[in-house]
Amino acid sequence: MSNDVVEMNVLAETDNFAVWRSEEDEGVLYHIELGGITLHLTSEEWEELVLLIKDAD
Repeated sequence: MSNDVVEMNVLAETDNFAVWRSEEDEGVLYHIELGGITLHLTSEEWEELVLLIKDAD
C-alpha cells in the first residue's frame, strides 16, 4: 500500500459535479466526478474533451 499523498487542485465544482487535477508520476491527470462515476483523463484527452464541449455549446 502506498503512502503517497496526491495533491488535488480543484478547477471547478457544483453541488453535483467536480473537476480536479493531480500530478502523477506519468504527468498531469484530470478527474471529472459525475455523481458515482469519475473519469480520469490525460492532458491530451482533457484538451480534446474541452474542445468537444466548446463545439457542442
